[in-house]
This record gives sequence, structure tokens and C-alpha cells, in this order.
Amino acid sequence: MKKVTMKTLMALLVAGAVSAKQPNVVLIFADDLGYGDLGCYGATKLKTPNIDKLASEGRRFTDAHSSSAVCTPSRYGLLSGEYPFRANQGKGIWGPAPIESPLLIDPETFTLADVFKSRGYDTAVFGKWHLGFGEGKNDWQEPLRPGPLDLGFDYYFGMPVVNSAPPYVYVENDRIVGSDPSDPLIPLRKGSKVKPTPITPIPPEAAQRTSNRFSGAVKAHELFNDFEVGTTLTRKATEWIESRGGKPFFLYFATTNVHHPFTPAKQFQGKSECGPYGDFAQELDWIVGEVRKSLEKTGVADNTLIVFTSDNGGMFNHGGRAAAAKGHKINGELLGSKFGIWEGGHRVPFIAWWPGKIEAGSVSDQMFLNVDLKATFADVIGRDLSAEEKKDSISMLPALTGNPAEPLRTEMVITPHKASHMAVRKGKWMFIPARSDGGFNGSKPSQHAWGGAAVTTLVGTPNSDIENGKIKKDSPLGQLYDLEADVNQTKNLFNENPEVVEQMKALLSEYKKGGK
Repeated sequence: MKKVTMKTLMALLVAGAVSAKQPNVVLIFADDLGYGDLGCYGATKLKTPNIDKLASEGRRFTDAHSSSAVCTPSRYGLLSGEYPFRANQGKGIWGPAPIESPLLIDPETFTLADVFKSRGYDTAVFGKWHLGFGEGKNDWQEPLRPGPLDLGFDYYFGMPVVNSAPPYVYVENDRIVGSDPSDPLIPLRKGSKVKPTPITPIPPEAAQRTSNRFSGAVKAHELFNDFEVGTTLTRKATEWIESRGGKPFFLYFATTNVHHPFTPAKQFQGKSECGPYGDFAQELDWIVGEVRKSLEKTGVADNTLIVFTSDNGGMFNHGGRAAAAKGHKINGELLGSKFGIWEGGHRVPFIAWWPGKIEAGSVSDQMFLNVDLKATFADVIGRDLSAEEKKDSISMLPALTGNPAEPLRTEMVITPHKASHMAVRKGKWMFIPARSDGGFNGSKPSQHAWGGAAVTTLVGTPNSDIENGKIKKDSPLGQLYDLEADVNQTKNLFNENPEVVEQMKALLSEYKKGGK
């Protein structure tokens, strides 16, 4: 049971002041959805009418970013409001949380969910968690604590890690769905001769999925079917919305779409023009439509802010490459992909919809980082945050509901998979202190994780440092891009602007030392 801490006590004291007219907030956080994966961002080989409608009735952002090009650190930044490079006592979080990871956010952290709890909101998270459970090495024994329920959420249902990694079971709150004390979930150690519990087979075109590394929990595994994850999560989320009884709520819906394996429900299979990847994106669009229907059904749509975005850019795995071969531009014309520091790795779709508050059909070029949602949502519900509570978060509410003449955020740090490529943006300038993108380096047909310069041969994104899918031997030691003039990063200006390079180096060093 969670101990009564100062954070918990303050939430209880403030909760009584909640107003029935406070807006509801729904955050839909897609997985690996690229900048070009939606109709409203230029996609032509798949259809996303529900998400496009959000944009046509709300505001679409063109310069929004995940704080990391990697799923777990991006989620850390979202929920904590802190740059992921500051996590883990300054060591940072750089890669996906392993299966046995403990909870990566200290339960004493004032989280995004705590913002809402402190104002008396009901809070829930559905879908992909991927931030670990417990303390020390997670042995997957119930209860799975600390976890989401210790970070400000009243309820959790979803995938405990990611849809491509075991255990292939659902978790509800701190229990495995279908768990049986007489048949517990047992992690298999390396070299174990015990056979893992069978899981639902998927076809090769669905892309890579890690084999099961657990035995036991037969009933729990039987309740999980890859092709039903999207529809199951949607049913659970909409049922939760419809059971609020008029009380204000915050819903964090972290979909598994469009992360591999691409396993859309039967009704979406073969419906797009770019294979299972596109079908999975169209299922995501259906999910958004179902959430909107539940808001309308309960009569709260007009008093609800919906934010739709992604945890990082799109990935050119087997399914992604197959979609690209059919003409689909996962990350639009942006250079790079998931895990990497080029814009395709972290510049993401971002749409905000709030009837009567956000101008319909509007577009904003304000720089927006996902850590900013903490302070932004606090402003939405009238919760003042201290500097310690804000961390690195900046309120972007004026950019949602108005048209500020000046940028609200002027600089930011972005982290890829490799710490060597942690980069800084200031105004129009993007500085990367190394060659290439610091992400995936696959380039052969058999490899799952394609990235870096090799991707340019697939999608035709030119860059002055790249020739025939490889970094030129005489390319500059670092990279500098003018994103106002060249958002697709075709020209590295590192050698032409030595003074700017030195300024950006100094700024990045200041961040690394904790001075910013």
C-alpha cells in the first residue's frame, strides 16, 4: 500500500475544491507514429479521418517534439516533466526499459497525473506502460508495486512492457489479468530448460516480436491476443470514460499502435494501401474515433481537451520498409527515424482539440516539447506549479488557445539512443555534437532495426554528409542545421558557422552540467 507522503497529503487537501465544470483532459499518446503517418500531415497511402477531423476542428502543430527519440525516456519526460537525460540521478535514461526494469520514476515525483489528482480529478492510464514496476530487479510477482498507481493514477489497464516484448499478458492496476496463485508468472532465466508458455502466433509480415521468456500463468496468456490489443484497450478506456458520472477526469491512453508487431484487428486488415503498417495506423484512427464517441455519448465532449501526439518518430523496421516501398512516407520528408537525433526521430504529430477554446482549423509553428504538457495541463485546470514541480516543463497553453507573437519555448534538449548524440536546439539552430544520428545502424535486408544514413536510400531524403547511404569520410565532426530554412536537414552548416557552433557547444555543455 502506498504510504501517506507529503505529495499524497497535499492532493487530499486540495481535492475538495474541485469544480464540476473543470475541463476533462484526454491525452492519446501513440507509439512510433511518424510525422507523415496522418492524412492531415500529408499521408496519402492510408486514411485517418477521425484524427484529421481533430485537426480540422482544432489546432495542428508543425514543430512539436518528443523529449527523446526512444519510447521509455520519452514517456519518462512526458509524465515527470523532466528531461530524460536528468533521470537516474543524472545518469539519464537512454534506451527502452528492459523486461526486469524497476519503476523508473521515483514515486515521490510530482507527476503529470498528480497535477490532476491535486485538483480532485479521476485519473487513469490505458495501454503501453514501459516504465517498469517495483524496486530493484522486477521479478513479476504480485502486487506489481510501485507502479502506475504510485504515480498519481487511480486505475491502470494495459501492456506492462511493449507489444513486442514479454510478458504477453495484460496488467490491471497491480495484478496480472487472469493470474492464478497456483500457476504464477515465472521469468525464465538464461539457459533454463523450462518451456515458455505458448503465445498467439503472428505472421512474418507483422514484423519482429521477442519470443516469450515466461512460463506459467497459462490463463493470463490465453486472455491476450495480439490482434485484439487495440480493440480491448479501446473498450476498457471508453467504459472508464462512461463511468465517471460527471466527475472531471484525466485519461492517458498510450496506444500500442503503430509499434511492431503490426497486428490490427480483422476489420482493419488489408484496408490501407501500404500493408500491415498502414492497417495498424488506420486502427489507431478508429481508436481516436471511439474515444470521441464516448465523450459525446456522455455529454462531456464540449468540456474536454483532447491532445493527440506520439512518443517518437517512425521506425523503418520490416513493416515500415514495406510501407515505404508502397510509397508511404512515414516521417514525411524529414531526415531520419526513431532512436536517432535527426528530425524524423523526434518531430512528431501534435493536435489539440477543445471546442470553444481552440481555433478550428488552425496551425501553429510554436516549438513544443512533450515535457511541456505537465505545466500546460496544470494551467488548463488552474493548478499553480512550483519550480520544483514544473522541472523542465513550460506552459504552452497560450499556444493552444491563442496566437502568441513570440515563441514560448526558445530552446530545448533532445536525446537519441546514444548519449554521444544528445543535441540542443535554440531558435532556428539545431546542433548535434557528432556525425550521423546516434540511433539504429541496420542496413541489410535481414535486419530489423534500420537507421542512420542507410534510411536515406529507402526514402530519398538527401543530406550533405551522406552519399550512397553512408556518412562521407570527410564530413564535419558535428552537425548544425538551420531548421527555419531547411527543416529537412539537407545541408550541414557546421563548417560555415564556427561562431554559432561554439555558442551551441557551450549551451549544450551548460545543460549537461545541470546549469539550465
